[in-house]
Amino acid sequence: MRVAMIGTGYVGLVSGTCFADFGHVVTCIDKDASKIDALNNGQIPIYEPGLQDLVAKNVAEECLFFTTDPSEAIRQADAVFIAVGTPTRRGDGHADLSYVYAAAEEIAGLIDGFTVIVTKSTVPVGTGDEVEAIIAKTNPDAQFAVVSNPEFLREGAAISDFKRPDRVVVGTDSDKAVEVMQELYRPLYLNETPIIVTRRRTSELIKYAANAFLAVKITFINEIADLCEKVGANVQEVSRGIGLDNRIGGKFLHAGPGYGGSCFPKDTLALSKIAADAQSDLKIVDSVIEVNTARKKKMADKVIDFMGGDVDGKTIALLGLAFKPNTDDMREAPSIDIVAKLQSAGAKIRAYDPASMEEAKKVMSGVLFCDGPYHAIENADVVVIVTEWDQFRALDLDRVKSLVNAPKVVDLRNIYKSDYMTAHGFEYTSVGRSY
Repeated sequence: MRVAMIGTGYVGLVSGTCFADFGHVVTCIDKDASKIDALNNGQIPIYEPGLQDLVAKNVAEECLFFTTDPSEAIRQADAVFIAVGTPTRRGDGHADLSYVYAAAEEIAGLIDGFTVIVTKSTVPVGTGDEVEAIIAKTNPDAQFAVVSNPEFLREGAAISDFKRPDRVVVGTDSDKAVEVMQELYRPLYLNETPIIVTRRRTSELIKYAANAFLAVKITFINEIADLCEKVGANVQEVSRGIGLDNRIGGKFLHAGPGYGGSCFPKDTLALSKIAADAQSDLKIVDSVIEVNTARKKKMADKVIDFMGGDVDGKTIALLGLAFKPNTDDMREAPSIDIVAKLQSAGAKIRAYDPASMEEAKKVMSGVLFCDGPYHAIENADVVVIVTEWDQFRALDLDRVKSLVNAPKVVDLRNIYKSDYMTAHGFEYTSVGRSY
């Protein structure tokens, strides 16, 4: 099949590349000429394991193309995906749909014959109705169906998530559109992947509900971690004890500095606004947003308390800046709030991240970005582990002790054991563990 993918951001690039790898002919379209030039020269604008090789393979096989001109690709397309950004709108917290609506208007003037228009972007309930109205108004003779097909990609594991998903959600009332979507995802039938066909508004809500529920799990275990510290319990053992219950599950029950990234903060806020507009408040989601926002700053307080209540003039080494490992995404990363509060308390920050430092430089100032973990910890008064990259899990602790001013570690991801660190001569604290 022929696919046009509007937008070459994270979702559009990964989805387009994976569809091409399924054997479809995919053209990824973006108005940013420099991004398209870079992609045509084999340069990938995001960090995602395995993506560069997969792009190169499908470009070489002439299944994947990149262009700034949408006309030919859209005219020939069986399906046109809208995968543009829906950032939080300034001032009111709603999703900004201007890019989605602009794409819909452009698509309307170019489609030729029956075409399925697919919203892959995360959009509020009812957006598909608006896209349908825009296309019908712009091109009254157009033959089309608008489908909701939300993405469920985890940064750092996006290719695997696309090719081996838990489910595919398709929101439409059109049988003809369902046939097109089933053909697009036909390679997944071998794995017996469930394809859930539902109404469009239900599909749009599934995406928000899924992300909000995961955010609830993260925030719940973070609050349990705080309780563990007060009562002398171990949050990792609590997580295991409840996670082995099949009704709960162990995923997203890892205590830490709070969630970040491009999805959870934006989507929980957008869902809260959707509910408020519908006069159906989601108090649990509202509480999650509040608690998570406060938690990031609370992690800076944890460092300050560990240092005796004063970090003025102290050098603090941060290992990890991205909101999670295997990505360069700094959007809403806990490190941003942690750095800002430590700096306001007078601390000097040295930092290292394997992938995200160029992105971090755009949102942090006054930070010394270092060449590696051992460079970052030189002459540090305390080492703070913020992101659980694999290369931080087995540091040479003797080398660390030889480089720091004081053998102190604040582990915000619980990647070391307390007795192990103590045995190596470190003052050590972590999240939600009294032993």
